[in-house]
Amino acid sequence: METKNVIAAISLSAAVIILYGLFFAPSPQELNQIQEEKNKIIQSSEAPSLEVDEKIIEISRNKALTENQRIIFENEAIKGSISLKGSIIDDLIFKKYTETLNGTDQIILLNPKKVQNGYFVETGWVTNNENIDVPNSQTVWQIEGNNKLTPNRPVNLVWENDLGIKFQKKISLDNQYLFTIDQSITNHTNNKYNFYPYGQIIRNTAPKVTNFYILHEGLLGVFDEQLVEKDYEDIEEKKFTVNASSGWLGITDKYWITSLIPENNKEFKTDFEYKNKFKANFIETKSTEIGANETKSNQIKVIIAAKEVGIVDGYAEKLNINKYDLAIDWGWFYFIVKPLFFVIDYFFKITGNFGIAIILITVCVRIIFFPLANYSFRSMAKMKVLQPEMTRLKELHKGDKAKLQQEMMALYKKEKVNPVSGCLPILIQIPFFFAIYKMLFVTIEMRHQPFFGWIKDLSERDPTTIFNMFGLIPWDPPSFLLIGAWPCLMGITMYLQQKLNPTPPDPVQAKIFMFFPLFLTVILAPFPSGLVIYWTVNNILTMAQQIVIMKRTTVKTV
Repeated sequence: METKNVIAAISLSAAVIILYGLFFAPSPQELNQIQEEKNKIIQSSEAPSLEVDEKIIEISRNKALTENQRIIFENEAIKGSISLKGSIIDDLIFKKYTETLNGTDQIILLNPKKVQNGYFVETGWVTNNENIDVPNSQTVWQIEGNNKLTPNRPVNLVWENDLGIKFQKKISLDNQYLFTIDQSITNHTNNKYNFYPYGQIIRNTAPKVTNFYILHEGLLGVFDEQLVEKDYEDIEEKKFTVNASSGWLGITDKYWITSLIPENNKEFKTDFEYKNKFKANFIETKSTEIGANETKSNQIKVIIAAKEVGIVDGYAEKLNINKYDLAIDWGWFYFIVKPLFFVIDYFFKITGNFGIAIILITVCVRIIFFPLANYSFRSMAKMKVLQPEMTRLKELHKGDKAKLQQEMMALYKKEKVNPVSGCLPILIQIPFFFAIYKMLFVTIEMRHQPFFGWIKDLSERDPTTIFNMFGLIPWDPPSFLLIGAWPCLMGITMYLQQKLNPTPPDPVQAKIFMFFPLFLTVILAPFPSGLVIYWTVNNILTMAQQIVIMKRTTVKTV
């Protein structure tokens, strides 16, 4: 491969890696699947199955919420209710987040099981003894005392079977997203029995997902230090089971998570499965033996949260939940992506505008890589100046490749130019640029944040389009023609930047490279405008630096 072609291709690698990551790269769970299956030995367990075959007749959400008596809960961040039938958390609304910008409809995450998009959390006990009734999804619990759950007032539920075995639940709620469920069994008989505590999250249907490899949405958990991520399609095809002695599990959306944290130092088995609905559950593998007139208890923590970085990290530290921060999909470049978030969050707090914060962090990145970029651009500038001489040598020795190679090497040596010296600095920067892209894409903090002018939400695409002259023509083009002002500006800056690089000697290749900015403009037009602004500003700063270097770079050719 000719040296010029290598340099030209490398200059576009930052864009290519994003496209590859979005549409072609295998997901992390696919890469780890073989190794996980080798390392994870599913231990046999005597714990009973959690499978229940239950026919559901779908009804509206409002009707479902009135079918059973409920415990109302509310704090600073969430509100909703718990059904006394099954003591199920199946109604939860995020108070701080709305479906649309400037909308009034708050985000509803959990729904009763009879709703089409039912999504709920169950906790309780099971036993292998068929002669003992245990509370299940049909059990109606009784309230003892307070009937409204608030951060300062837990609720107590009780149910007793015919044998005199009493089941109790104390449900507490903090000021944010944490439910703590202390469940106990008091055995008023003269016999001893074995019970297994469990928790499960059930989702009737898979939600609409982003379908980008850059972001995981579906079932996930950390089991004995190992992160496991399973897409909905994965679980539809094959059940996943693992035994662990520590960890957590849940179902995650782009911005929201529902998770279960089993009691510390208790071995448990987790299943991710699909049987007409998606289930993520755990059950302790060692039974809790309860003797005559004895009481035993168990604690399960349930976090149903908006994935705010501060909240997620706070729970991970406060509750000592190992790797709970991975509920946010920081990805392969975790060690770069997460620190970048704290930098941009700092800029946001001091400026009050997330768009300005994006520009400031872009400037910081350019400053950090300023020496490397100088080295790269200086080499590219020299190569561009040498192009006429290189073309002359190719014409002169076009029939003798060995002689041409010898003359080219002599030219490089004379002018002290390394034809590949511009490659390494660019390659070093690619992970950093990709990390910024990832950070802006997965964090909720940019959601519904405005910039200036027509950009009212940096997490959404640019709402304008070139096909109606950015709103001057009274026509609403179809969605595939929505190519806004910022994507167009990005494409223009990419085209101008390309003009500063050495032109490929192959005419066909040159035409392909000329078309590439247009291609990326169309591809990236639907992306969040915050990402497009970052890319555009980065292009402008890169061009400015490159122009300065080119003006200062000269070579002597004779």
